[in-house]
Amino acid sequence: MSIKVYRDAWGIPHLRADSAGELAYAQGHNAALDRGWQLEVERHRSQGTSAAFLGAGSLAWDRLARQARLDDTARRCFDGLDAETAAWVRSYVDGVNAGLDEGARRAPEFAAAGLTAGRWQPWTPLAVWLSHHLLFAGFPAKLWREQVARTLGAEAIGVFAADGPATSGSNGWLVAGDRTATGAALIAGDPHRFIEDPGIYQQIHLSCPEFDVVGLAVPGIPGIAHFGHTGTVAWAITNAMADYQDLYRERLRRRGERVEALGPDGWEAAAAHVETVEVTGGEPVEVEVIETGRGVVIIGGPEGDDGEAISLRCPPRVREDLGFATIPLLLRAKTVADVDRAFDRWAEPVNVVQAADTDGGLLHRVAGAVPVRHRDNGLRVVPAWEPAHAWRGWHRDMPREAVDGFAVMANQRGLAEPLGVEFAPRHRAERIRQLLDVPKAWTAADMTAIHMDTWLGSAAPLLELLSQLDGLGPDAVRLRDRLLRWDRRMDADSTDAMAFAAVRAAVVRRLAAHPVLAGLAEPPAYPEVFLPWLALIPRVAYALEGLLTSGLLPAADRAEAVRAAVEDVAGEPIVPWGEVHRLAPWQALPGAAPEEWPAVSGDHDCVLSTSSIPGITDRSVRGPSARYVWDLARREDSMWIVPLGALGVPGEGHHRDQLPLWQRGELVPVITDWNQLTEERHDH
Repeated sequence: MSIKVYRDAWGIPHLRADSAGELAYAQGHNAALDRGWQLEVERHRSQGTSAAFLGAGSLAWDRLARQARLDDTARRCFDGLDAETAAWVRSYVDGVNAGLDEGARRAPEFAAAGLTAGRWQPWTPLAVWLSHHLLFAGFPAKLWREQVARTLGAEAIGVFAADGPATSGSNGWLVAGDRTATGAALIAGDPHRFIEDPGIYQQIHLSCPEFDVVGLAVPGIPGIAHFGHTGTVAWAITNAMADYQDLYRERLRRRGERVEALGPDGWEAAAAHVETVEVTGGEPVEVEVIETGRGVVIIGGPEGDDGEAISLRCPPRVREDLGFATIPLLLRAKTVADVDRAFDRWAEPVNVVQAADTDGGLLHRVAGAVPVRHRDNGLRVVPAWEPAHAWRGWHRDMPREAVDGFAVMANQRGLAEPLGVEFAPRHRAERIRQLLDVPKAWTAADMTAIHMDTWLGSAAPLLELLSQLDGLGPDAVRLRDRLLRWDRRMDADSTDAMAFAAVRAAVVRRLAAHPVLAGLAEPPAYPEVFLPWLALIPRVAYALEGLLTSGLLPAADRAEAVRAAVEDVAGEPIVPWGEVHRLAPWQALPGAAPEEWPAVSGDHDCVLSTSSIPGITDRSVRGPSARYVWDLARREDSMWIVPLGALGVPGEGHHRDQLPLWQRGELVPVITDWNQLTEERHDH
C-alpha cells in the first residue's frame, strides 16, 4: 500500500495514494489519529451507547438513537450500496480501525472517560451521518406547532414561524465570472451548526491518480460531501429547509407478548423488542423499541388499552438509502454537469447546492429525497389510521434556477419553497444580496467582509415600537434615543449592540410571561431531547418579529412590554457586546475548570450568525462551523478556516491555532503545491 501524508503550516492533512480505495483507507486512518476521541464519541452516539461512558446526561440521546434505530437503518443503507461504493466505504473503515488504538493513546479524553477504542463496522460512517442529521430537518417543530394549535388555535402557528432553536442553517453565495476580477466564478459561505470541540468539519486534501480534491470533510465520513474543489469544479451546500420527516399519532395496544398499532386497515402487528442502555454511575435503563407501519415510535407506548404514541417516518428508513453513492462521484467530478448528475443520487439531508466550473458552468438546485404526501403532514402530527396521510412516492424534479450574476442561499424561503413549510428569516439572504449587488469586480479576498457582516435586519420591529414610546423616565429616554441612533451592527466592541440585546432580552421575557401565552409555558411530557423545541422563551425569542407585528398579543401590551424593558435596562451599566456574547462550544467531556472562550461579533439574524438565546443566555452555541472561498480561476487562491484547528487532540499545536483568525474573520490559504508541504512518516 503506497500512502503518503503531508501537512501544511496549519497542520491540515494532505493525503496521497495510488488508488481511490487506498486513499479512503488513508483518510480513515488519518481521522483516527487526528480525531480519535471525536470518532469514538460519534460512533457511540450513533449506536445509542454514549451514556456508558459520558453518564446520565447522554441518556436522552441514547434512548432516541435506539428508538429511531439509527444503527440498524445505517446497516440497511450500507447493504443497499453498489459494490464499488461499499468497497470504498469499507476501505475507509479499515483505515479507522487500523489507526484508532494509536489515536486513543494520543487523546487524553479516552483515559479520562475510562474508554477503550472500539471497532467500527462497515456501516458505521452511515450511522454517524444519520446521527448528525436526524434532527437536522427539525421534525420536533411539529410538536411545537401542535402545542400552539391546541393552545391558541391553528391560525397562531404562523406567528411563531421562524428559524427554531436547534435548526442548522448556512450562508452560501455564488458569484458568476461576469462579476469577478478574474472572469471566473467564486463560491463562498459558512455552514452554521452547533460549534463543537473538536469541530464538525475537517480541512483536507485528497489526491490519487483519479482525482485531486480539497474540501471540508466530516470526521467519520469518507470523501467530501458538502464543500469541495477538484481544481476544475467546486460545490457547496446549505440546508434547504425542506420538510421530509413526518410524525404520526399512533394508537398502540398489547396483546400478550405482541404490540399492535391502529393503521388505515385496522389493527396490525408492530415490531417490538427491548434494549438495555448502560449508564456509567447509574443503573441500566431498558428501552422498548417499537416500529409501526408508519415508522419508529419515539414518544409514548402501548400503555393502557389504547396507548397514545408518536412515530417518526424518515426517508432513509423507508428507502434504505442515504445517497452515499454521490460522494465518490463528486470526488471524480470535472464539470458542473458531473456535480449535477452526482447530486441526482443524493438523499439525506435535503440541501440547496451551488456549483461552478472553469468553463463557466453554473448550478443552483435542490438535492435530496422528499416524499409526496398531504400538506398537513408538514405542519402537524397526523393520525396514523387515516389513509390520506400515507406517503405517495417522491418528488422527482428537484427545483433549480439559472444564476444571473450571483445566487444566494441562506435557508430562506425561495428555491426550496415548494418542498418546505418553515424557513429561516429573510434577513441574511437579503443582506448578502445587498452587499453583492454593487458595481464591483469581486475577488476571493473580498468575500471575508461578507462573511463577517454584522448588520441586524431583524431589529426593525422592536426599534419601530421603541420610537413610538413617550412618557419615559429620563434614563429610558436617553437609552431610547441611543438605540434609535444605533447603526444596527452587532459588533463585539459595541455597547450600543449590548444595549439593544439587553432590551430585547427583557422584552422576550415579558412577552413569554403574557397571559395569552401561559398555556405554552408547560410543555407536554415529551422526552427530554425534544424540550429545546418546546421551551417558550426560545420560541418567543426567535419569533419576536412576528409577535411584535401580529395581532396575537394586544398592541397596547406589546408597547407596554417594550416600555417596561427599556425602563428595566435604563441606568444599568452597559458593557461591550463581546463581554457577554462569547463562544460556547459543545464538548463531550468538558474540562474540570470552565474555559473563558473568546468574544464574538454577530447575532442570530446577522450574516455573521452567532446564535444565542435572547432571554436566557448571550453565549453563542451556534455559528460558522467553517468558512470557505472557492476560486475557480486558481484553486490555490481559495481560502478556508475552521473555528478551532485541524487537530482534535488537546494540547497539540494545531488544536486551536485557527481560533484567533476565525474570531477576526481571517482565512488561511488553501495549499495544493506538494512542494510547500511537509511529509509525515507513518506505517500503514
